[in-house]
Amino acid sequence: MTALKIGVIGCGSIARKRHLPEYALLPNVEITAVCDPNEDRVNEMATLYGAVAYTDYHELLRHEGLDAVSVCTPNALHAPISIAALEAGKHVLCEKPMAVSVEEGEAMIAAAEKAGKWLMIGHNQRLMLPHKKAKEILASGALGRILTFRTAFGHGGPETWSIEGAEGWFFKKEYAFIGAMGDLGVHKADLLRYLLGEEITEVGGFVGTLHKQNTDVDDNAVCVLKTESGVIGTLAASWTYKAKEDNSTTFYCENGILRLIEDTAYNVIVDHNNGERTLHQMGKVATNEKQNDSGIVREFVGHISSDTKPSISGEEGLKSLKVILAALKSAETGQIVRV
Repeated sequence: MTALKIGVIGCGSIARKRHLPEYALLPNVEITAVCDPNEDRVNEMATLYGAVAYTDYHELLRHEGLDAVSVCTPNALHAPISIAALEAGKHVLCEKPMAVSVEEGEAMIAAAEKAGKWLMIGHNQRLMLPHKKAKEILASGALGRILTFRTAFGHGGPETWSIEGAEGWFFKKEYAFIGAMGDLGVHKADLLRYLLGEEITEVGGFVGTLHKQNTDVDDNAVCVLKTESGVIGTLAASWTYKAKEDNSTTFYCENGILRLIEDTAYNVIVDHNNGERTLHQMGKVATNEKQNDSGIVREFVGHISSDTKPSISGEEGLKSLKVILAALKSAETGQIVRV
């Protein structure tokens, strides 16, 4: 079987901790080329994975025989690099948020359609085993109708794990566009859409910089969300949860409560109205500290191999992006915003 030839654009922490090692684990996949404007960084990864090093992504895209690329760059570069890669005939796995505007997201989707190539967005929360189990439980109807929910995603900030530390692009609006809400909140917006099985239609957001110094992006956000069927809940994203990461979600339903990633021993817990409790341990959750398989690269390669459209497509990524854009607009205007 011919090996799938992969290029990785951007050699920062997400490439080092996720994309590159996860590609390297897969059979019939060859990390062929890597790119980063930092020569020391790209040469280190090229040596480690036996790839050709480039400092210009345009040159990488001309590498002969390249089948697909991961785009692991600052947020503001996601759309232009993804579009260039699609136009060059490559499948694209793009990190989240997929773009910095609806127009950019739509342009990415159009480029994929025109090129006849797959565009997938790195929303790995959908692929975590506790969340897959939660989808199964909610879809079964055993808990009845979902009434309300709350979800949070927070840690001490990208300076704790980013290769560039506190001086990195995450804290510069020119490159990042958005802070904690784009880094973490968009993950949870996507997860909620997946688990609820319906779209978020209204958003009220409080988005601000409460603690981080020397930055022009947000470090905390709290949003109130309403779905098309009337389910309401809250989403929090933070770069100031310093003591411990929080990646929990809770659904309050007619027949009980579903708790996800709250307990260290059991990451899926169902509290039934009759007092009974059902406990599930569904494997380890991918975190910035633990380099366990996030599943996103495996999923991407699987879709290329089977020639099937990714479930976490550009269209899905755009719907989740629209939620955080609505939160930003709400925070700016002081009004509830329709998605």
